[in-house]
Amino acid sequence: MQTKEILILFIPHDECVKQTHYNKLYKRTINVIKNYVKKLEGGKRIMHAQTEKIKKPFYKGLFFQIIASIVAGILVGYFWPTIGVALKPLGDGFIKLIKMIIAPLVFGVVVVGIAKVGDIKAVGRMGGKTILYFEIVTTLALIIGMVVANLMNPGAGMNVNTDTLSTDAVTKATKGSQLPSTTDFFLNMIPESALGAFANNSILQVLLISCLCGFAIIHIGGRTSEVLVDFLEHANKVMFQIMGYIMKLTALATFGALAFAVSQYGINTLLSFGKLFIAMTVACLAFLIILAIIMRVYVGLSLWKLILYVREEILLAFATGSTEAVMPQLMNKFERAGCNRAVVGLVVPTGYSFNLDGASIYLSLALVFLAQATGTDLSIAEQLVLLGVLLLTSKGMAGIPGSAFVALSATAAATGSIPMAAVALMLAPDRFMGNYRTTVNIIGYAVAAFFVARWEGLLNKHQAENALDGRLTYVLGDTNFADVNKKPAI
Repeated sequence: MQTKEILILFIPHDECVKQTHYNKLYKRTINVIKNYVKKLEGGKRIMHAQTEKIKKPFYKGLFFQIIASIVAGILVGYFWPTIGVALKPLGDGFIKLIKMIIAPLVFGVVVVGIAKVGDIKAVGRMGGKTILYFEIVTTLALIIGMVVANLMNPGAGMNVNTDTLSTDAVTKATKGSQLPSTTDFFLNMIPESALGAFANNSILQVLLISCLCGFAIIHIGGRTSEVLVDFLEHANKVMFQIMGYIMKLTALATFGALAFAVSQYGINTLLSFGKLFIAMTVACLAFLIILAIIMRVYVGLSLWKLILYVREEILLAFATGSTEAVMPQLMNKFERAGCNRAVVGLVVPTGYSFNLDGASIYLSLALVFLAQATGTDLSIAEQLVLLGVLLLTSKGMAGIPGSAFVALSATAAATGSIPMAAVALMLAPDRFMGNYRTTVNIIGYAVAAFFVARWEGLLNKHQAENALDGRLTYVLGDTNFADVNKKPAI
């Protein structure tokens, strides 16, 4: 029996219904069936692609290109320092290009994420859990830095006379900035105007506006909300595409940034502060072990695979000394790896102010190092006071010029245990210590996103495993990936 005849058997017969109606229904039904078959075949192709690891020549990968750029940058900076200094605009220009799209990207991702959650209480609960996680983890980072400094004594035997040190260079590096008070910190989260937040690229202010817009869309509902969310989703695709264009300059920016860093500070700095760098390495590794346990026991994923998943972003931040240079890529990758869009939109931008794990390790270790270098004995009670002050000063660092020096100076002044002039000792190794800070910070952002997503039950673990195992392709600027906010169609 023909398909047309079968369809007619299931249609109520009526003498008034003409044969042409059956013909129209038949054509429509056949089109629906054809489209459905195409979707099934497309789904099979996608599933097949996702179950096999994507392989391509190693020299075409971004990871290899960044490694080659780092090596080339170090060689040029060491052998031809004049050229290295001239290459500084390459790294600076790249960072400015990335910062150009951060504010609108954060706005779009956060608003869409909150709107799709559809529950203000759920978003508030998510935010509370995020801040709680940040406080616990950064406290552990501060403790680890302090413990390692006491065990390894990197500043012992230096016997630095603080009378010979000048604070002028520190003032120049910080541009006279000071850490805001607790009241000022929260008041600074409120922009003078909505446009001002975007113009000044103030992430916390943009985040506040984004949350308010997301809540408003939830309350309005209906067709208006659908249109706005649809528009923002398309705008996000445009922003991620722009990010893809900018990321094609990654290798060039890495080369310029490393060439300048080596030519400006030299290899001798690494040798002079060798014990300090070794102590920082040990502290960072100890902290990563804790993160690995958290990822394996609670999230059920491998930290090593997660590090490999974001290795290009880690290397880029390491070379440029800026975590902001990789924020858009991180948000895109975390969402692609199965983290809910709302989680990514809240955790990552907030983490740039409250989850500075690498900076926390650096601050506690550096202060104990300065005490040892200047012959200042710190009792256990004084170190506990130091830790308490760091819990506050380490949270107000984001967006402040020379933030590490500002935090070190503020903590030394608040406790009175360490001479203020001693902070000048950190000027020489700070650029290289910044590499440690950015690396650990990025790994901390990644773990936080997966942890909070798992805590809220908004982690697609199967998708995460495929992404971390390399069974999902990732193209710069690509946003065509599964939306974990939507239930699969039956």
